[in-house]
Amino acid sequence: MNNIKSVFSIKDLENLSGIKAHTIRIWEKRYNVLEPMRTETNIRMYDLENLQKLLNITLLHNHGYKISKISKLSEDRIPQLVNEIISEKSAKHHAISSFKLAMMNFDQALFFNTYNKLLSEKSFRDVFYEVFIPLIQELGLLWQTNTISPAHEHFITYLIKQKILTNTEVVQSQEPTRDDKVFVLYLPDNEVHELGLMYLNYEILSHGYKTIYLGESVPTESLKDLKKHFDNIVYICYTTVEPTKSEINAYVKELQTEIMVDSSRLWLIGRMIEHVDSKLISEKITTFNSIKELVEFI
Repeated sequence: MNNIKSVFSIKDLENLSGIKAHTIRIWEKRYNVLEPMRTETNIRMYDLENLQKLLNITLLHNHGYKISKISKLSEDRIPQLVNEIISEKSAKHHAISSFKLAMMNFDQALFFNTYNKLLSEKSFRDVFYEVFIPLIQELGLLWQTNTISPAHEHFITYLIKQKILTNTEVVQSQEPTRDDKVFVLYLPDNEVHELGLMYLNYEILSHGYKTIYLGESVPTESLKDLKKHFDNIVYICYTTVEPTKSEINAYVKELQTEIMVDSSRLWLIGRMIEHVDSKLISEKITTFNSIKELVEFI
């Protein structure tokens, strides 16, 4: 699992491109668009060049080009044509493909070039919602299917974190303009998926509020310390994998007993909230199904 991939199975190509393995085989056999290697047992394997070519072919195909026409293009013409036809509609998909290639090649320059091109046309907020969120969702699926290694995931998420932090620093340097509540953002014990929480911190600061960012794996006892310093606290807990499905309700009850004894409120977001018992939801506890929903509620 920890080996870094540079050679891919046809199933990996399906996961990365969205094109079914059966279709890839047909394209390969009928049109010679890819040149796989073969193992001793005659199993197809593909290198990074094949992956890059398939991602470009996929964009052209989605844009209306027939595979029979694409197959007649030269190796140099395919990426040129991709650049020529990129429109607002396809730019998002092209950017996601470019970020995937940057991840697979551990190519920081490609990541930054792709990001900077997006930023010349969109706001950071638009880039996050339109490109980074779909990319992060895909990363989860790619990791689950062993298409990427932890090294790939850590590489790309670190670069995204850099961009969130850069934009957060800009709004963080400004004095808060709203003082009716203070937001404390944290991940519960053993939870380390921080990207969503980091972006929420940026959004809340942009709305003029003061935030206290505690980050990953924060024990409940540590949350009490904030009460000595601030009133009207809104705790934001982002739970992706921890507490688990069987533990999440006990965790919410613990927070009710230990933290929600005054005017404090709790906002819950993340994959695990779908397992929270509706009976635990009250005026003090609110759940959100997405980052966008929470931001609109602020």
